[in-house]
Amino acid sequence: MLVYTTNMSTTLEQMKTRHDALSSVLSEKQYRLYLAAEANALGWGGVSKVAVATGASRNTISAGLQELRQPPTPKEAKVLTEGKKTRRKIRGRRLPVAEDARQRRRGGGRKRTSDTDSTLKTDLDALIDPFAAGDPCSPLRWTCKSISMLTAELANAGHKTSTRMVHELLIEMRYTMQSNRKTKESGNHPDRNEQFLFINEQVKRFQEAGEPVISVDTKKKELVGEFANKGSTWRPQGCPEEVNVHDFLDPDNGRASPYGIYDLVQNIGYVNIGTSADTSAFAVESSRRWWLNMGAAT
Repeated sequence: MLVYTTNMSTTLEQMKTRHDALSSVLSEKQYRLYLAAEANALGWGGVSKVAVATGASRNTISAGLQELRQPPTPKEAKVLTEGKKTRRKIRGRRLPVAEDARQRRRGGGRKRTSDTDSTLKTDLDALIDPFAAGDPCSPLRWTCKSISMLTAELANAGHKTSTRMVHELLIEMRYTMQSNRKTKESGNHPDRNEQFLFINEQVKRFQEAGEPVISVDTKKKELVGEFANKGSTWRPQGCPEEVNVHDFLDPDNGRASPYGIYDLVQNIGYVNIGTSADTSAFAVESSRRWWLNMGAAT
């Protein structure tokens, strides 16, 4: 009896060593089957002994024994056919898991947060509603709030959720990511394309007659002074160009307004820079200076 007890103690210690080495790398299903195999090898009372040695639940070991008694069904051979592959649209939902690849039985495991938290979806909809856009009669809506911002606000309200859960709920509530669309004022006029065709024909007629044709527009306005700009330049190491901390308008220098003029016939550009406001008088003066400095000579 003493010899049996000593051998059993050694067996349980060896089992614990194997368990500690494998438990972190096995999946849930593999872990259940491993415990069941240990219990099956010990024979009568093996479930209790494995539970004591490993600290695992008896229910887990019993579930593994049932899986061992049910041999896996062989997969049917799939016939490969040539043809166009179709892609399933799941709209943010999780793909279904094949029965032979499941780690738990269907319905097992932790429940979704939306199933245990009855007010999660309604509170999420209340957060979005003031910032939602779209036709109220349409089943499709969109929001300008980010998923991380919505998740943080739900957490502050006492909900235990994640960005993935919020994303799935937004998909279920038929929200999508969309940009703004300029359609409120007037839309497309039926003669919109006709006016551009007319301008194009006039340009061709003036070009054939040798008359000047210019394209004018105001470029991006820039602050005048030692202000920071994006990008980098080659300078000695450790000697960056020093600029102002704040980008406040300098009343003495003002703001530079580059006005670009492009001669379509000569393929030459001209830029007039001023510090006045972008007015029609500034546009006319820029065109006049182009004519005096460049246009008349060409």
